[in-house]
Amino acid sequence: MGKEYVKSICGMCSVRCPIEVEVVDGKAEYIQGNPDAAGIMGSLCPRGAAGTALTYDEDRPQYPMVRTGKRGEGKWKRVSWDEALDYVADELTRIQETYGKNSVLFSDRGGPFRDFYRAFLRGIGTANYNNHDSACARNVQNAALSVFGFGRKGVSYDLKNAKHVVLQQRNIMEAINVAEVNNLFTGMENGAKLSVIDIRANVPATKADNFFMVRPGTDYAFNLAVIHVLINNELYDKQFVADWVEDFDKLVEFVKPYTPEWAEAETGVPAARLIDFCNQLAEAAPSVLWHPGWMTARYTDSFYMTRTIYIINSLLGAIGAKGGLPFMNKPGDVGAKGLKSFMELYPKPEGKRADGVGWMDGRKHFDQGPGLVHLAYDAAVEKKPYPIKAYIVQRHDPLMAFPDKNDVKAMWDDIELLVSVTFSWSDTAWNADVVLPISPYLERDEILMTKNGPKPAFQVRKRAIQPVYDTKAVWEIYAGLAKRMGLKELDYTNIEDIWKFQLEGTGVTIEDFEKTGIVSLASDPLYKPVKEGSFKTPSGKIQIIDAKLEGDGMPSLKPYEAPERPPAGKFRITFGRCALHTQGHTVNNSLLFEQMPENVLWINTKRAEELGIAQGEYVTVSSNGYNGRIKAFVTDFIHPEAVFMIHGFGHDLPCESRAKGRGVADNLLMPKGIKKWDHGGGAVAMQEHFVSVSKA
Repeated sequence: MGKEYVKSICGMCSVRCPIEVEVVDGKAEYIQGNPDAAGIMGSLCPRGAAGTALTYDEDRPQYPMVRTGKRGEGKWKRVSWDEALDYVADELTRIQETYGKNSVLFSDRGGPFRDFYRAFLRGIGTANYNNHDSACARNVQNAALSVFGFGRKGVSYDLKNAKHVVLQQRNIMEAINVAEVNNLFTGMENGAKLSVIDIRANVPATKADNFFMVRPGTDYAFNLAVIHVLINNELYDKQFVADWVEDFDKLVEFVKPYTPEWAEAETGVPAARLIDFCNQLAEAAPSVLWHPGWMTARYTDSFYMTRTIYIINSLLGAIGAKGGLPFMNKPGDVGAKGLKSFMELYPKPEGKRADGVGWMDGRKHFDQGPGLVHLAYDAAVEKKPYPIKAYIVQRHDPLMAFPDKNDVKAMWDDIELLVSVTFSWSDTAWNADVVLPISPYLERDEILMTKNGPKPAFQVRKRAIQPVYDTKAVWEIYAGLAKRMGLKELDYTNIEDIWKFQLEGTGVTIEDFEKTGIVSLASDPLYKPVKEGSFKTPSGKIQIIDAKLEGDGMPSLKPYEAPERPPAGKFRITFGRCALHTQGHTVNNSLLFEQMPENVLWINTKRAEELGIAQGEYVTVSSNGYNGRIKAFVTDFIHPEAVFMIHGFGHDLPCESRAKGRGVADNLLMPKGIKKWDHGGGAVAMQEHFVSVSKA
């Protein structure tokens, strides 16, 4: 068979970097970044490089299975794909005929390959599509809508041309987007400053010009003081504000009490440093990029923190600016035709969402697209507004993503069909009724995706090798279900016909992807100026006061409330990402496990000394009846009120030969934490819990 190079798209995290796979005699031997992709430069993060270990991992689900014992007991029957799909289709049909179309709930990891299976959900008539975002960036999405009238992906991040980049609740060098990291370093090489605001010195902080270690839960206070200084020291872009910001006078009045001296008492950041930081921002404006955050499911005011970030960017004139937050371009913006959508084959379901988003008081201001899946679980328990009786969970592990897995699992007790569509084992898959194994990304073709940005493009994920086990591509699974449920429009048997449908009318053919895997739709980046119609708000301007938010009983400008201090002898539990792992699904990967088999507990040096804890020794971290054993990482570079660990460890599944029993699961330290959520943005507030730490 010889050697070949296949251009494709990584699947080791949600970023989906373009890759090039070296295949020798039908086996994937090596993966690197696609050298033809902008910003990638042939590079890849450790997770992407370990994709071969996922493919050839004997621990992953290898064939369809139906549960034979109790949920979570680990008793399975191997079945054929026909048997598995027949079973799921029959059960979905029975449940919908008994309880109604909307009795089916679905959640996934989101991303650019959703169109086909979202069309399937429309075809069967359920309104309950959700993604994982209420455990991630939902606060950012709803904050952008609240300020601009469009979502967070309506602007891009021009890191390469920025003069000052600010990272707050965005660990860009560990939760890695390869192109963004490369572009940031290019910007820094060209003189851009980097500022980091965090409760610990993460990797970006070690490379920053300014690092502000704030007291946990006080990010909103820091930002209010920045707005105060920008306004009162007249450091803002007066012309931009006059032209494009509505109700600026109300913002001026609101921030009067939030002086840098006040913020110093709250955050611990000296007033003089904060003022100097504001002067640096003004000097770099409008080429300032204050990132609005990524995983902001942290505090009960994280929505307002993110909202102030968008307001600060607006005050500095960075919206639409080169080196700031330029408007995102779609194919139509550069004179091209977009991909044809399968979702247009079926009408949008008319039923109310189970999570109450869009119709329930207090939830009308939220983005209805992927909803808030944690609130949909209430419908499974309370049977209101109707019962949820079937749940399809695709590439998503809510039992790891949300706090207190036993509490979440109990909310699913009355669900009659739980289907896990997955390429790896997880707590959710282990507790499912049916496991439908996806071929890992090196083994599967995908529907075409659109990559919006300054230069929008189409990209393709092509199968690099044949499936190692009895697994299927995502489209094959839903085409099989569609056939059985009478959706003839989705009854496809090959990916080429799917691609042909998508490309209809675009003038692009699948052969155009052959050389690079990418079809660019513009020759040069397009920076659209701010103009009438740029903002989708009632006034057509950036809005300080959001009528929809206010109509749901919440202020647009929320008075600051100091976070709860840890009880005596306890710590606020915080968590985050690292470059070596993606949440919980890579912990059992042989190559990545070898590099990082367990997580460690960051603890402040002085607090560790008080407890008699030395560097590298095991400690016990406790809460919620859970006691985890973990090594201490003693450092000055974490706030004394907090401890920190990498998320995704503490697995206890017998099918994971490497990960089982290694490290601590942070989510088990958050009792009934799914009930603590940010009512402004909708995300779960997962860093509002306290733990005890003692010598093991």
